[in-house]
Amino acid sequence: MPSARPEERRYPATETAKSGDLVLLVIEDDPRRTFTAPEHPEGAGVRVRVRTARNLTEAERLLTDDIHCILVDLALPGTDDSDDLALLKHVLRLAPRHAVLALAAEGDGERAAAAVRVGAQDFLFRDELDGRLLSRAIRYAVERKRADIAQRQLTESRLRAQENARLERGLLPTPLLQGSDLRFAAHYRPGRSRALLGGDFYDTVRTPDGTVHAMIGDVCGHGPDEAALGVELRIAWRALTLAGLSGDRLLSTLQQVLEHERESEEIFATLCTVDIAPDGRRAGLCLAGHPSPLVRRSGAAARLLPYEDGGPALGLLPRARWPRLQVELGGAWSLMMYTDGLIEGRVGPGEKQRLGQDGMVAMINRQLAAGLRGDELLEAAVAEARELNGGELTDDVAVLLLARGGE
Repeated sequence: MPSARPEERRYPATETAKSGDLVLLVIEDDPRRTFTAPEHPEGAGVRVRVRTARNLTEAERLLTDDIHCILVDLALPGTDDSDDLALLKHVLRLAPRHAVLALAAEGDGERAAAAVRVGAQDFLFRDELDGRLLSRAIRYAVERKRADIAQRQLTESRLRAQENARLERGLLPTPLLQGSDLRFAAHYRPGRSRALLGGDFYDTVRTPDGTVHAMIGDVCGHGPDEAALGVELRIAWRALTLAGLSGDRLLSTLQQVLEHERESEEIFATLCTVDIAPDGRRAGLCLAGHPSPLVRRSGAAARLLPYEDGGPALGLLPRARWPRLQVELGGAWSLMMYTDGLIEGRVGPGEKQRLGQDGMVAMINRQLAAGLRGDELLEAAVAEARELNGGELTDDVAVLLLARGGE
């Protein structure tokens, strides 16, 4: 029986390197001329275990996960006669996560430098090669490759995060209140970690007749699909409102949008809409399974608006109706709309009792008595709800505030 090739007998592809060993794959048509050092050169106490391949076909077969570094002889003919680095480039494509060293003749420094520019971690001159130099070069090449991969992954992660942030910011609403004397504030905090957008959504627009329309809603669930559906419903609400729909007609149409866009019949959305008359003294209120807004009139404490006659959440009943309640606001008032993420937190670490609507009303009245208004009021409300909960609120939170006069 003919004996195995020397390089395979000494360094079989199935050989398992001991912990701390460096495994080198050499691509060289005559492996015996590569090293002037011993077959297993010692360097700084680290053993280099060598596997050799005469061509790319053998190299691909021998390229296992335990290979630390690949040494490519630049003198080998490549796959493209017009490119003297074609072989090296092929190896770089074949092993994108491995460190690669280029082996060159001493008088071929320009080609060796070009090898580093196209992706090799370093180059070695054949005539100067010994065991210690080889061991050190492999260790440095492996560390540089690890650093390059880590930096690339970090850069890619940052770019993805920036792109996602730009996308999500673009999907958050910009209130259209030009010409209105109402003041607007909003606070939004998604429940998903490191996200900017959740299943809660809100919007405010002023139509040409001077009516200010406001909406806040909540798609059940917390994932990206729910966030996307919330954006669709918000955009549909704005388009339908600007087209002149309101009340039951608007909510019926939004339910059709939800039914067509949701992934399953179990998905539903709660919604609260308010349309404020041009004179600012009265409003229409529609509730679709959503908590009732909080109103504070001049000289009075904040309280919940009536909510007994609200309709079901969108997507629950195919032929549901949503009555519109007429509300008197007066000359000076503030109106706060919110999602249930604000009221479902606990009232203390380890407590079972939730904040609820009554607890929220008491909390808001304390903050109003302390002189908080606008953005400061909303930020303080969310911060106190989080503090009472003993940590981050698990649900999305959206709060919207409209005010007129001194409130």
